[in-house]
Amino acid sequence: MINVGIVGGTGYAAGELVRILLHHPETAIRFVYSTSKAGEPVASVHQDLIGDTEMNFSHELDSDIDLLFLCMGHGNSAAFLEDHPVDDDIQIIDLSRDFRLAPEQTYDRRSFVYGLPELQKDTIREARNIANPGCFATAIQLALLPLAHSGHLGTDVHIHGITGSTGAGSSLRATSHFSWRNNNVSIYKPLRHQHVGEVRQKLQQESPDFDKELNFIPVRGDFTRGIFISAYMECALSADDARVLYRDYYQDAPFVHLSNTPLHLKQVVNTNKGLLHLEKEGNKLLVTSIIDNLLKGASGQAVENMNLMFGFDQEMGLQLKPSNF
Repeated sequence: MINVGIVGGTGYAAGELVRILLHHPETAIRFVYSTSKAGEPVASVHQDLIGDTEMNFSHELDSDIDLLFLCMGHGNSAAFLEDHPVDDDIQIIDLSRDFRLAPEQTYDRRSFVYGLPELQKDTIREARNIANPGCFATAIQLALLPLAHSGHLGTDVHIHGITGSTGAGSSLRATSHFSWRNNNVSIYKPLRHQHVGEVRQKLQQESPDFDKELNFIPVRGDFTRGIFISAYMECALSADDARVLYRDYYQDAPFVHLSNTPLHLKQVVNTNKGLLHLEKEGNKLLVTSIIDNLLKGASGQAVENMNLMFGFDQEMGLQLKPSNF
C-alpha cells in the first residue's frame, strides 16, 4: 500500500484521478490540496464522488506520502515546487507540460522521465519522477510510433485532431461556455500546437533521422470528452503489413488495441484504452487513433505510470468500461 497526495485537486483530471485512486487496491489518498476550496468537501466539486469519499480539500501538504501527483495548469508545477520543496524521497508524477521536453526534464535535483508506457515501459519502472504526456501527444504518438520505430515514417505527416471541451480545463473562457461550444466546431493553434514539439522529440527517439513536417490541425469539438486523431502520410507498406507492424509493436501494451473496423469515440470514453485503425488508399496510409483525454490522455495514464513505478500490475485499478450511449 502506498500513500499519495494530489495538488491542484479541483480540475477535471484531478477528479478522475481521485475517482481511480479511491478504488485502487494499493493506494491511500492522504490529501487533495486546493487553495481555492480548502476545507470544502471534495465531492462538492467532483459531484460524481458523492458516497465514495468524505474527504475535504486540504490547504496543507502532508509529507507522509510516497507519491505526489501534480494536477495544475501548464507552467504552474515548476513554480509550485519552487515555493513548496518536496522531500527527495517522495516521488512525483506531473500532469502538466513543465517537464516533458529536454532540457526541462531535469529540475533542481530531480530528473523527470517521459511517461508514455508504450514507448519506454522499462525506463518508467526505474523512474523516480514522471512527466505525464499530453492528451493530444498521447493519441498522436500511438498513431505514429510503430512507423517511426520501423523506419517507415519518411514523409510529411498530416494530422487532424478533434477534442472534447474538458481538454480546455475547468476554468471558464469564451470558447468553453456551453452556448458557444454546443453545435459548434472551430480550429485553434493550427500548425503550432504545443504538443507538436513533444511528439517530434519522441518520434526522433525512435527514429533519430526523422526531420519531416508534422502538420497538426487541432479542432474544438462540441462534446465533453475524448480525442479523435486522423493522421495520414505516404507509406510503402501494404495494409496487411502495416497491421502486422502495429500488432507487433503493441503486443505488450495492455491498453492499446488495433481494430479491424472504423472507430467511433464512444468506444474509449470513460476507459483507459487507446484504439487504432489502419486504412490504405493508394500510397497513403491513414491511421485513426482515439483516447479519452482525461484518462489515457491524463489521469489514467498517470496511474499506469504509478503502477509501473511501484511494481504493481500495469492494469491495476484501470479496468474501466465504456458506455454505448
